[in-house]
Amino acid sequence: MTTDMLLESSAFDDGEAIPSKYTCEGENISPPLSWSGAPAGTRSFALIVDDPDAPDPKAPKRTWVHWVLYEIPAEVESSAEGATQLPTGTREGRNDWDHTGYGGPCPPIGEHRYFHKLYALDTTLGDLREPTKAELEDAMIGHVLAEAQLIGTYEKQHAEDQK
Repeated sequence: MTTDMLLESSAFDDGEAIPSKYTCEGENISPPLSWSGAPAGTRSFALIVDDPDAPDPKAPKRTWVHWVLYEIPAEVESSAEGATQLPTGTREGRNDWDHTGYGGPCPPIGEHRYFHKLYALDTTLGDLREPTKAELEDAMIGHVLAEAQLIGTYEKQHAEDQK
């Protein structure tokens, strides 16, 4: 799948460190995100933020899900910092803390990578009742027109937190 769709943040560049403001050591709010280049026929977007390096990047055992959004309207091109007021129609899924909403980076050890993945969909998915990442991915099968990715990194700054 080729696309010119782009996902960016004014808070950090692709491959760079996520400022602590957006983590458990800061305000634990979502970073500002913006996107462009969605293909014709896009009816909605979905966003998944996850960490494939959990719990230890030297011996990862699982992917930890930080945020799940879907039904983002096709005309929307950004998510504000600390997105508590989501665009009308946007729905949230469950993260791995078993609640909806954003949960910022809080790695127990080492520097982790945080994948912000945006999907342009050719449909709206309706009410999936707070789906997990896996349930959302299943619902998106056959509907992804394009995807864009932004990777940020984070390592805790306070050694006493690294147990």
